[in-house]
Amino acid sequence: MPIRVLAPQLAAQIAAGEVVERPASVVKELVENGLDADATSISVEIMGGGLEMIRVVDNGCGIPAEEAELAFHRFATGKIASAEDLDCITTLGFRGEALPSIAAVSAVALLTRPPQEAVGTLVEVAEGQVIRSVPQGSPPGTSVSVRRLFQSVPARLKFLKSPAAEASRVQTMIQQFALAFPHVRFHLAIDGRAAFASSGGGNLRDACSTIYGPKTARALLEVATPGVSGEGAGSIGVYGLVSPPDMSRASRAYLHLFMNRRWIQSRTLAYALEEAYQGFLMERRHPLAVIHLTVPPREVDVNVHPAKLEVRFHQESEVFSALQRAVRSALVARAPVPTVRSGLAPSWPAPVPTEVGTLSLQGVPSQPSLSRSVSEEGGRSASTPGEVASSLRVLGQVQNLYIVAEGPGGVYLVDQHAAHERVLYERVRGEFRDRAPQVQGLLEPAVVELPPSLEEALAAHGEEWSRYGFDLETFGPHSYLLRALPVIFKDADPGETFMSILEEVGQGKGTGDWEEALASSIACHSAVRAGKSLTQEEMAHLLAQLSATDQPHTCPHGRPTMVHISASHLEREFGRR
Repeated sequence: MPIRVLAPQLAAQIAAGEVVERPASVVKELVENGLDADATSISVEIMGGGLEMIRVVDNGCGIPAEEAELAFHRFATGKIASAEDLDCITTLGFRGEALPSIAAVSAVALLTRPPQEAVGTLVEVAEGQVIRSVPQGSPPGTSVSVRRLFQSVPARLKFLKSPAAEASRVQTMIQQFALAFPHVRFHLAIDGRAAFASSGGGNLRDACSTIYGPKTARALLEVATPGVSGEGAGSIGVYGLVSPPDMSRASRAYLHLFMNRRWIQSRTLAYALEEAYQGFLMERRHPLAVIHLTVPPREVDVNVHPAKLEVRFHQESEVFSALQRAVRSALVARAPVPTVRSGLAPSWPAPVPTEVGTLSLQGVPSQPSLSRSVSEEGGRSASTPGEVASSLRVLGQVQNLYIVAEGPGGVYLVDQHAAHERVLYERVRGEFRDRAPQVQGLLEPAVVELPPSLEEALAAHGEEWSRYGFDLETFGPHSYLLRALPVIFKDADPGETFMSILEEVGQGKGTGDWEEALASSIACHSAVRAGKSLTQEEMAHLLAQLSATDQPHTCPHGRPTMVHISASHLEREFGRR
């Protein structure tokens, strides 16, 4: 086939494929145009999953009459003017591709009027060609109607999902915008029925309440680490809301990351967020989080993805660390003791009201309000495990498993194994960090027989085992002599304990995971067991040790160390309220 120049219409349809992938892509581009026009109210209506009709109406600044038709020319934009502007993009859109790409694969009608003009302008475009451009009455703002999407590109139509699935994608997109811009009022109608509406009051917790319900929104913990002016890590701000440890999800679909109010997808930052929950969540569970990052525009490149969903940070490691530190600090400082309510199901009381200062960067709006709702338990603030543990008065033990204690606002049940495991884990991690494990030599070395799979796990870290208190030497094929082990195992069977730990840590991947697994396994095998009777003094001593840990909320595997039965709950159960 000879080389030839493609027809303009065919070239436009091919180019449009990078920008307009499905109806949700159209909605995204049009809503972003409204937000860049400083709209405070945006209404979206779709029919047939967006394939029959999409209408986006905003109350933004509108387009002057003399520029309305020009907006459909490829690479026509008022958001950048030179190559230098690409180094400091402060708008959501900037390429000048949205309207011409949409018009290349549909029929578009644009009605717009700036507030200072008396009459609006109607521009109708089909298959990339302007059909007419005439004056017409219009309220201030812009309305864009898109019909017969992809009718001229049947190859794209066959790859789309059902109308219901496409409508669901549109709704998810609008919800992301509501979380990114809580001060903007969004309304979505699907096939003539209202599907979503946000208040636009500027409160991020209210926006979360609209999407996930008031109970979930009340329980979310505040993250607030404002950045400061200047370049580098000090200018990175992190704020938002994250779920407490006992509120988790089975997938990562509830992780929402925004950079300068732009919804982004980043495996690196999602990993940083989940790493902050290390030790707080059970395995294969994920948090719910709405995180806003504020980064100086010159420190990030947003022009790396056709749909602008991915960005490249100039100092990605600094952003990673800032996010991880902010979320971890919020969890340690604010995660309260889970409270048993009706049905004896633990739930997390809402935090007390606080006010967070606002911050702004060049071209980035100030952060939304994070005001908190009061607790359902009479408005009292919820205490964290660290605050509670030091003030508990031991009452006794239940089933030789739970310590019963009286404390602020009611009764507390402490899982003795989980609490002791947390104490020992942090002690072992401290010894690992200082490279000074306490070691106990065995009067008679223990002979350990290892199957090939465990020999591989042992060899994977070579001499590192001795650095953590295990003194091993080869003693024939598949046999080893264990001459010493950490003193924490003084009452355990040396050979069996070492085999159990080796089996567990053999599942780790990489040095960091391996050390975490080793410390967790050592703590688990050394902690006081369920079924062991403790004296009053031993229980009081354990609670004192727990209060001194850095993260007393959970054991290293994510199980809670304690739960709270509030005084008001007891009064209700006994008919006193």
